[in-house]
Amino acid sequence: MPPAATASGPVSIEHIRNFSIISHVDHGKSTLSDRILEITGAVDPRLMREQYLDSMDIERERGITIKAQNVRVLFNSHVLHLIDTPGHVDFGYEVSRSLAACEGAVLLVDASQGIQAQTLANCYQALENDLEIVAVLNKIDLPAADPERCALEIEHVLGLAAEDVLRISAKTGQGVAELLQAVIDRIPHPQGDPEAPLRALIFDSSYDQYRGVVSSIRIVDGTLTAGARLRFIQANAVHDMEEVGVRTPVGVPVEALGPGEVGYLIAGIKDVGEARSGETVTTAPHGATEALAGYLDPKPMVFCGLYPMDGDELPDLRDALEKLKLNDASFTFEPESSHALGIGFRCGFLGLLHMEIVRERLEREFDLSLIATAPSVAYRAFLTDGAELDVDNPTELPDASRIDHIDEPMLTATILTPSEYTGTVMELCQSKRGEMARMEYLSPERVELVYSIPLAEVVLDFFDQLKSRTKGYASLDYEPAGYATGNLVRVDVLINHAPCDAFSTIVHRSSADSYGRRMAEKLRTLIPRQLFDVPIQAAIGGRIVARETVKAKRKDVLAKCYGGDITRKRKLLEKQKEGKKRMKNIGRVEVPQEAFISALRLDD
Repeated sequence: MPPAATASGPVSIEHIRNFSIISHVDHGKSTLSDRILEITGAVDPRLMREQYLDSMDIERERGITIKAQNVRVLFNSHVLHLIDTPGHVDFGYEVSRSLAACEGAVLLVDASQGIQAQTLANCYQALENDLEIVAVLNKIDLPAADPERCALEIEHVLGLAAEDVLRISAKTGQGVAELLQAVIDRIPHPQGDPEAPLRALIFDSSYDQYRGVVSSIRIVDGTLTAGARLRFIQANAVHDMEEVGVRTPVGVPVEALGPGEVGYLIAGIKDVGEARSGETVTTAPHGATEALAGYLDPKPMVFCGLYPMDGDELPDLRDALEKLKLNDASFTFEPESSHALGIGFRCGFLGLLHMEIVRERLEREFDLSLIATAPSVAYRAFLTDGAELDVDNPTELPDASRIDHIDEPMLTATILTPSEYTGTVMELCQSKRGEMARMEYLSPERVELVYSIPLAEVVLDFFDQLKSRTKGYASLDYEPAGYATGNLVRVDVLINHAPCDAFSTIVHRSSADSYGRRMAEKLRTLIPRQLFDVPIQAAIGGRIVARETVKAKRKDVLAKCYGGDITRKRKLLEKQKEGKKRMKNIGRVEVPQEAFISALRLDD
């Protein structure tokens, strides 16, 4: 790319196009981004690699995009700002933030699989933001591709004309240049007044240990010039700018960014709370007074406790969570303590994959060793005295005698599946306490099922079971649908008659007994033998529903008695029996860390 495209001043607004690539998981977004970088010459061919914009090791290993990434390329004398977004339902918040920085979206559909659940969800999200949509069929080079059928499906389901749907292969590069031209022709240029006071929206941030906070920004009005003094409106903080630049995809400093341009900003910010996503940036003297709309904070749906293995690592864990929250605004955390695990943090996530990724990033990027408690969702308990209580930790649930009823969060789950698997999908949803809302045939081969289903049933293994029962062909999307009253109880686990809060959970009464039995059996194999019998019990209120016993290990007190009087042996055995009884009364069972980790493993 000619350096003039990046190192000069602001670009003419008519020659800017801002667009996102949105699609279902694994429909080729990152591969398309790679081809766009190649065709526009943004990356030296010798340095090119697959998933170029996916910067985290964890993204490469799993083959998924977790963080939205932006890059600026030059094509046919136009500047294109491309934002590559994640496809998984847990990272939908990343998509919504990216769409707020764009005027258009490239909707990518796999030509062999057709429309999937997340395709619909992301498309509706783009339409809500009034974005121009360019529909594209990818993977037309596959033998199983059926572009004609998929184009008609797009027209039938999304209302986009079949003749306007582009056909490309992101892998081979076929049709990608035509797609870029269609982006220039169909997506409008940004609006903005270069003479107005500066207003820029931060749509993402990350923390660099040498330079502080690095923020991704979209200029809405005015011009951001290097060396300016900036005010962050919501945080009410003033900073001197150190560097403004664009990602090409390597960061390149520039003199100025004008309306509609996307770039990055470094202002030596060390306090991560001052540059959150959705923040509005303006100049310090004579700046704008009104903040931009920003973003709605997403509501966490799944909660779990994160505890350091070593209590001395607690300050490190707090710092790591602060820095990660800057980069991922969709998770929350607050301090909590547990009798069994000590002091840690109660964290909220958008879903189970999101929870796994955050935990793995904390362990990798910040070198922490963590224990995560079993995931739970946020319930609402209505007490007999009329009070209402939000409960995201099972140990906070009051005694059953004080509870009038408990409401649990519900989801509207949209499942797209080949029609031959309709029966098995319906059976799965009913086994998870789902109620069908509607069923619609998108084509003779594909069915859309919409179910109302409790969130607690979906977060654990619903997605895995759905994939295995449909040989991987079904797709799932879900959105919150309020609360509904459920027959719920708390199952407590008692070890040597003492409650162990880390293992408590809230479940539906119908599956409470089986959960209690399963947990008791598992802990019996994990807790080491003591010098006395250790009972492991699962209880619902005062009723014991399962019991296992870790048998005592016995010292052979008769080893030194070679023959001799039987009374001598009996005396030694009675003494041992008394000692065991006394030990059982005062003995404490230390549950080893490995037992917590194994018992709380999600995949079991």
